[in-house]
Amino acid sequence: MASQAGADAVILVGGKGTRLRPLTLSAPKPMLPTAGVPFLTHLLSRIAAAGITRVILGTSYKAEVFEEHFGDGADLGLQIEYVTETEPLGTGGGIRNVLPRLTADNVMVFNGDVLGGTDLRAILETHEKNEADVTLHLVRVSDPRAFGCVPTDADGRVTAFLEKTQDPPTDQINAGCYVFRREYIEKIPAGRPVSVEREVFPALLTEGARVQGHVDTSYWRDMGTPEDFVRGSADLVRGIAPSPVLPGQHGESLVHEGAGIAPGALLIGGTVVGRGAEVGAGARLDGAILFDGAKVEAGATVERSIIGFGARIGPRALVRDGVIGDGASVGARCELLRGARVWPGVDIPDGGIRFSTDV
Repeated sequence: MASQAGADAVILVGGKGTRLRPLTLSAPKPMLPTAGVPFLTHLLSRIAAAGITRVILGTSYKAEVFEEHFGDGADLGLQIEYVTETEPLGTGGGIRNVLPRLTADNVMVFNGDVLGGTDLRAILETHEKNEADVTLHLVRVSDPRAFGCVPTDADGRVTAFLEKTQDPPTDQINAGCYVFRREYIEKIPAGRPVSVEREVFPALLTEGARVQGHVDTSYWRDMGTPEDFVRGSADLVRGIAPSPVLPGQHGESLVHEGAGIAPGALLIGGTVVGRGAEVGAGARLDGAILFDGAKVEAGATVERSIIGFGARIGPRALVRDGVIGDGASVGARCELLRGARVWPGVDIPDGGIRFSTDV
């Protein structure tokens, strides 16, 4: 059955999430807990809210995890199908690979690691109103140098695709959401890796296809790095990033059922405490993400860091801008700073790693 919105959705979730290791050794990035639900749930709920009902997930790394969790999608009011890439095909190849499952004339494609707040209906309306062959969601950012820039003309038509450059001519960047007319997906070469940004889009301009930009200033964050993951999660908790999964309950922290918070613990900065996690007396959590079963003991400080499933932070330890793998143990009075990563199951003894001389 076709989606009510007249479009199918395709979400590309095949990446290995290497920048978020060691968390992604056990779970693919779109399944990591974000404000208490797998990250992908926020996008799926936005798709459902836009009236799109058919979703095809293009999977590769740890493909089985997605279907185990989301099943047929009925809980979210969706029909979800799964297509697995046996070898990585890139963004364009991943889109082409799901072609046999597509039923609608227009196909909305999402990059599975973007946290966004834009109105998906508005993107579809731009596409239909301009009778575009492909429409790109473009978002304005303050510093576009780290992204591919996409200039548009007075009518909103895309004029070029520019790689990362030190002197960008526009602040509009590719936000990782596209609407394709189905026949343009058919044109993507099958059975080999294809980059949609480097190969498909420039070819569309060359052949004179109508490539439209939908520009807005909605919330947008690529969740690829620990820093962005922490910020995006905190923005959800504080209501800065919108999500239909979290209606109305905004504040400085989100504590899930079964978690234990001792008296005198301070939870600020959009901190998330997972199910069954424990926070000891006098602990300070600022922009922390505690996965289920994690434990932060008395007097410890965790800032802008992700603490994996069942990991433990010992008394008076400090973890700042770090990623602690599942089941790891950081001993009392340890200091882990500036991007430190502790691999799953590793046990650091009391006072075992310090950045200062006093113990």
